[in-house]
Amino acid sequence: MIKMVRVDDLQVFIRAADNGSLSAAARQLDLSPAVASAALKRLEQALGAQLLARSTRSLRLTLAGERYLEHARAALDALQAGSLALEQDRRELSGSLSLSMPSDLGRNLLRPWLDDFLRRHPGLSLQLQISDRVADLYRQPVDVALRYGVPEDSSLVALPLAADNRRVLCASPDYLVRHGAPETPQALRGRQCLRLVLGAAVHERWSFERQGERQTVTVSGRWLSDDGEIVRRWAVDGCGIAYKSRLDVLADLRAGRLTPLLPDYGTEPTPLCLVTPHRLMLSPAVAALRAHLQDCLERYLAEP
Repeated sequence: MIKMVRVDDLQVFIRAADNGSLSAAARQLDLSPAVASAALKRLEQALGAQLLARSTRSLRLTLAGERYLEHARAALDALQAGSLALEQDRRELSGSLSLSMPSDLGRNLLRPWLDDFLRRHPGLSLQLQISDRVADLYRQPVDVALRYGVPEDSSLVALPLAADNRRVLCASPDYLVRHGAPETPQALRGRQCLRLVLGAAVHERWSFERQGERQTVTVSGRWLSDDGEIVRRWAVDGCGIAYKSRLDVLADLRAGRLTPLLPDYGTEPTPLCLVTPHRLMLSPAVAALRAHLQDCLERYLAEP
């Protein structure tokens, strides 16, 4: 059975061989002579061979030491090359990333931030899949998905980007002038509510909470779409009431194109997460992308 060899011990051996002196090796590595001597003994014991013949005045390589020195240098060179490669990955990202993301969020908020990310890392290429259909990360060629909500599949790795994001009930000022604002969640019944279709399901059960009491209202309306951006545009155009992620409509709320409704009621949590099939997919490029998006989101949400 091969015994483990310490990198520090290899360094002592190589420096001692190069200098013909164990004390010189100790000085170069900022070690005491006793520590250097113990390192050399530990290495020789692990290898079961004497590497250096030592006397009070001289030090020379044994035949085994001459043979092992070449391998020791190669081992240290390989470790250093590996460290440099990882450091280069951190500094100069390369390769390709395929991302899946929701329609409205991807087009209007994330795309400019992703463009900036690519400008910072010219060695990277990016493929975007923009759709409100949930990508199958096991079957589709997608490295990372940006999704609202925590995945039901517990085998997926979900890293939060905006953990406190929630839905917002909103409508345009024009719609409110014509139809008035609902005063309770139950008042949404019979209103023109703009609904999103996710796969075969219609998101028509809207939940609210007040003073610990939760209410879920089944809404209806003439406008339905499987594209979140279309739902947002319908709301801005005064077609009805939307129940959208705050990130999707924050720019419209700030600009006055949309008005929040039922401010006294809590709404559904909709955390934005970066999702991958496995932690092994968390490459330096994915880690850098996550950090970039988190920074962009924090600055965007902090704007007045």
